[in-house]
Amino acid sequence: MKFLVLTDLHQKTSRIEQINRIIADERPDHILFLGDVTDMGTGEDAVDILSSIHEKTYVIPGNCDSRDFPDKISQIAYDLHGKAKKIGEYDLIGLGGSNITIFGTPFELTEDEIYNALKPISKKGMILMTHVPSYGIFDKIPNGTSVGSHAVKKIVDEFHPIIALSGHVHEDRGSAIIDGTLFCNPGPAKDGYSAIITIENGKAEAKLLGPLN
Repeated sequence: MKFLVLTDLHQKTSRIEQINRIIADERPDHILFLGDVTDMGTGEDAVDILSSIHEKTYVIPGNCDSRDFPDKISQIAYDLHGKAKKIGEYDLIGLGGSNITIFGTPFELTEDEIYNALKPISKKGMILMTHVPSYGIFDKIPNGTSVGSHAVKKIVDEFHPIIALSGHVHEDRGSAIIDGTLFCNPGPAKDGYSAIITIENGKAEAKLLGPLN
């Protein structure tokens, strides 16, 4: 199974052509979009952007997306905010928004809200899609401070996903296997970054993709 993972486009629509080229070249089975489709834009803006991607996409909102994002995009994409979807033998679990920031962005949640939304839908060995990263894993801003979610980290520790995907922190792009979970922040799509995730024989691997010309 192959996934193209995107995050943090921030309404830079000039990157859509590159995304569609990757889809054509890589032929992923599914596309996962981890939020910040817009940059404080409207639900209608998100619909326009997601409609221009050549394959129907599994999407969660980021903290810079509008609160009506899940309802607005549900007609043209798979809304995974606070939802679970079975894909083959795997449970795909999604939750958008971020923990509380200093910026007062539109889609922020308390740690309790994050945990209480994820706990009832989480499954052992799931593929976890969150916008905000687990605390301490691909969550460091330039001064070295971790800004990830303690609630997401708690869910990871309890359910041991096969894959835990996040964005939000543009500067801490990367992938690593930690305690049997593949963690991946593909980097911001606004700068041309993405990732290909594969699962074969129960093993998950990540290939980070850089900007295309």
